[in-house]
Amino acid sequence: MNSPVVINEKVSLKSAPLGPERLADLQKMIARNRFLPVPPQEDNFVGDGDYLLIGTEFLGHFIELGGLRENERVLDIGCGIGRMAVPLTQYLDPDTGKYAGIDPASSGIHWCTRNISSAYPNFRFMHLDIANALYNPDGYIKGTEIALPFANSTFDFAIMTSVVTHLPPAEIKPYFKEVSRLLQPGGRLFMSAFVMDRQAVPADDRPTPRIIFQRGGQGPAWYANQRVPLSAVAFDDGFLDQALQESGFEIGLKKLGHWRGGAASAHYQDFFVAVKTGRGNG
Repeated sequence: MNSPVVINEKVSLKSAPLGPERLADLQKMIARNRFLPVPPQEDNFVGDGDYLLIGTEFLGHFIELGGLRENERVLDIGCGIGRMAVPLTQYLDPDTGKYAGIDPASSGIHWCTRNISSAYPNFRFMHLDIANALYNPDGYIKGTEIALPFANSTFDFAIMTSVVTHLPPAEIKPYFKEVSRLLQPGGRLFMSAFVMDRQAVPADDRPTPRIIFQRGGQGPAWYANQRVPLSAVAFDDGFLDQALQESGFEIGLKKLGHWRGGAASAHYQDFFVAVKTGRGNG
């Protein structure tokens, strides 16, 4: 049985810049700040749950697990309608910290530009017409040919939350290679995913997972809805690991979530923190 947390001691991960008490105080301050922009519920297309509380929870993961610093340059792939960005406005230094968010959904980018960039000029949002059968079926940029409009080694920290959970297998490595190009050596990728380890496959002797995935053909992908495959995608354990390594990353941390049922974890999806190595492109 896989351990809920796998730490690669050969990879040097940045330590958390805030202790538990200071981090908790920061999260409480953000959650109570009624002046922060929050989209109307009818415009929020990034999932269920409290918009600000979920973003604030992930900020804690970025700091505690990913070692995110106030002065770092952050790339948010699949930024949606700014759920990760809004709490980051209260953490990144306005002079030295930078944020760039990209998404194929233009409505979210327009909202973020009007409501976030207008008050926080170190936060930029960009619409890219990337094809995705779920979110942007008519996009002209193929996911297998993903190329983002930034120079090599532009960023220190990349975020892919609930992105690979909506990608087909053929697009995984192209995305990872592009992120590797954009990160400076030692930069980190924080990613959430669904990993099909033994505990995630339904069995009589284990709790039933909250999402039931079925394998899609002979490939590494599993789908929760065969009629709408990209609504939720899981991958064979090891598939994402290998794709990261082949793209110039070493996995520093792999932490399984409680979506599979019965796992003692404080988060739902599975988390990876991968470090860009010197052998990465760029």
